[in-house]
Amino acid sequence: MISKDKITEIFCTIDDFTQVFEQSLEKSLISTGKKTRKRKFRMSKGEILTITVLFHLSGMRTFKHFYLFYVQKHLKKEFPDTVSYNRFVELMQSNLLALTIFLKTARLGEVTGISFVDSTPIRVCKNKRIHNNKVFKGIAKTGKSTMGWFYGFKLHIIVNEKGEILDFMITTANTDDRTPLKTDHFLKKLFGKLYGDKGYISKELTTLLFEQGLHLVTGMKNNMKNSLMTMKDKIMLRKRAVIETINDQLKNIAQIEHSRHRSFGNFITNLIAGLIAYSFQEKKPSIKFETEKSTQLALFY
Repeated sequence: MISKDKITEIFCTIDDFTQVFEQSLEKSLISTGKKTRKRKFRMSKGEILTITVLFHLSGMRTFKHFYLFYVQKHLKKEFPDTVSYNRFVELMQSNLLALTIFLKTARLGEVTGISFVDSTPIRVCKNKRIHNNKVFKGIAKTGKSTMGWFYGFKLHIIVNEKGEILDFMITTANTDDRTPLKTDHFLKKLFGKLYGDKGYISKELTTLLFEQGLHLVTGMKNNMKNSLMTMKDKIMLRKRAVIETINDQLKNIAQIEHSRHRSFGNFITNLIAGLIAYSFQEKKPSIKFETEKSTQLALFY
């Protein structure tokens, strides 16, 4: 289970953010001119967000089991004023804005000039239940990955060599992997080199990114003409598996993918909380490298 020190660390980080967030949100709200009662909730925003994130670090498979049998029984000292499970689910989804802003402003990694991009399927149900799925009707789409057809969404992430997530985007399953790279805000802070698989091959996209100061490096297909590539780029492409390991951890440890969602809001809340939980991992998949005077690149784990 999660250590008490880790729980305290996560709570202090989130609570400090929520205090600033609530002050900023209150200033930006447009007044209706009518007096409204500011009701104080039983649980603070910091407690709600902390429990939401802790689930994705607990190793438990269902949030209901985690809340009823772990939080309310073993974390009474840390969270003395918990509400009912149904009420907490409502509070959790109502704080999605704060959760997203916390991820975007406080938990993304540092841009180093070396970045990796990849997408991973987020399935919302099994293929045989696609036609019976009502929760995501009209929202999710059917797409194809290297593992076959699936129904749901795609998570596009960009990471650095330290294993830190630099940015992310959620699209429908039928969206081309190259589409997010054509949006300015997705690559706003990036510079240097961006490594991707063969699915990102596009002369138009490479030219577009190069004009923005970003060099897109991809593998070559068998029917393509050979192009000059430095030894460093060849080695870094081989080490691109680091982002696939991150995707695997997001699904199997942070549990951003499951088929038990009862609303789209629950789906987004679960995914954002999983990304935040990953950022609190002490050991992340990473690449260490050193450049020598001989211009050769040595890499090791």
